[in-house]
Amino acid sequence: MWHYADIQTVPDIVRHYGRVNPEKTAVIQGARKVDYAELDRTSNRVANALIAKGVKPGSVIGYIGKNSLSFFEILFGSSKAGAAVLPLNWRLVGAEIGPILQDAVPPIVFADKDLVSMMTAVKTEYALTFDLVELDASDDNDTRLARWAGNAADTDPQVAIDPRNTALLMYTSGTTGRSKGVQLSHLGLNYMRLCESLEPELRWPSDDVLLMVMPNFHLLGTGIPLQLLYNGGTVSVLPVLEPGRLLDLVQRDKPSVLVLAPTVIQMMLDHPAAKTTDFSSLRLVMYAGSPINAALLKRALVEMKCQFMQFYGATETGGAATILRPAQHDLVNEQKLKSCGTPLPLIDIKVVDASGNEMPDGEIGEFMIRAPSLFTGYRNQPDTTAAVLKDGWYRSGDAGYRDASDGLLYIVDRVKDMIVSGGENVYSAEVEQALAKHPAIAMAAVVGAPDARWGEKVTAIVVLKKDASASAEDIIKHCRSLIAGFKAPKEVHFAEALPISPAGKVLKRVLRDELWKEHGRSVG
Repeated sequence: MWHYADIQTVPDIVRHYGRVNPEKTAVIQGARKVDYAELDRTSNRVANALIAKGVKPGSVIGYIGKNSLSFFEILFGSSKAGAAVLPLNWRLVGAEIGPILQDAVPPIVFADKDLVSMMTAVKTEYALTFDLVELDASDDNDTRLARWAGNAADTDPQVAIDPRNTALLMYTSGTTGRSKGVQLSHLGLNYMRLCESLEPELRWPSDDVLLMVMPNFHLLGTGIPLQLLYNGGTVSVLPVLEPGRLLDLVQRDKPSVLVLAPTVIQMMLDHPAAKTTDFSSLRLVMYAGSPINAALLKRALVEMKCQFMQFYGATETGGAATILRPAQHDLVNEQKLKSCGTPLPLIDIKVVDASGNEMPDGEIGEFMIRAPSLFTGYRNQPDTTAAVLKDGWYRSGDAGYRDASDGLLYIVDRVKDMIVSGGENVYSAEVEQALAKHPAIAMAAVVGAPDARWGEKVTAIVVLKKDASASAEDIIKHCRSLIAGFKAPKEVHFAEALPISPAGKVLKRVLRDELWKEHGRSVG
């Protein structure tokens, strides 16, 4: 919309480049390279096959699997059919996937072959009626999608799409334990392109190559590749994070842009192959999920010799709300590395108290964000939507402050008790609900404890029922049967009682302080 008048919706990206630069490589997976013309044609076939199978505009098409070329064919094909795309977190267990599918009601779900058995079980247990299509993300030349599409025409179905319709449906965990379907419109995603285009530090030349490392079920995992493709660049796909394979693709495909969590940067540089990897193609490493520590940044700057930029945002903001720009990475003043930066153009952030009153600079409150790219609401949850959207502002749930001297924003806590472990968001309420189902547990609280590798580790403080017994290993195994492995506690501490406020709430701050002091660190 902003650079190209004919790009109004997500599928317009491949339509545009399929016409003006058809032979340019769009996506690379392994030995296979697909140009924009082929991506345009194959997504047409997917769209026509979906339509033939009864998919209507406004439907939701599910995808659960590793990063792959097929994901982009399905993303653009579903969009051309007027459907929203739901990338599901393949790390979740069936008990978490089932309620999401009950809410989204996709008529078709594309799934990696190693997830088909789980999805079949979910379909039966939750009495769902979707068609299940098997894929193989590990296969560079997976023909399963083409076989499924059969003889569908490769001409554009030209389904009319209202830019206000949902393009991406992405589920995030909630503090209540119920997942929320964040609806991101074609228009909102285009507005994010505008915000990024107006930012001088974010330039996207058409010769950019992005190595897609972040999983597709994260907004960064899908959003940044869409940004590259919007600008006519190339996306090289890494199906799943393996530091050695990541380094192989850096060497082979010469990416100019990487998007990583700080923990992944650490893992990559610690890999033996990093010493002989040529990083000279890189111009920018974006990182998100947590701040970067000075020692790691110094090492990365020396070994990778490129610029670093931090992203802060939420799925609900449609992309980055703030960035810590390369020039703001101050190695002399290491405190500034803890900042999430300042807003992108057209995005506003204010810090408010519990009543919504703006706080003076330097005082802690909740971040509220106003952006043209905001989500349109949570699917089937109008009350939850109304609670976080106020007069065009989004209540982020993040507590922080704005520095009076330079305007940099700092997050000091998470209002929603979110734990960030290895770049993954874990909500304590979800873990606590799993713990509550253990027959030996009377009370439990979950907080983040410091961890050298993952930033934070999920830690449970448990009070057992009278005369009951359970080991830490038993409790962790119990949780893993109900929630994804990365959410399950890494440590379990047993206590006689939990600290309780006069209002009857568990004082998690006290628990955090005790854990962090044990590690010789302070919270915030």
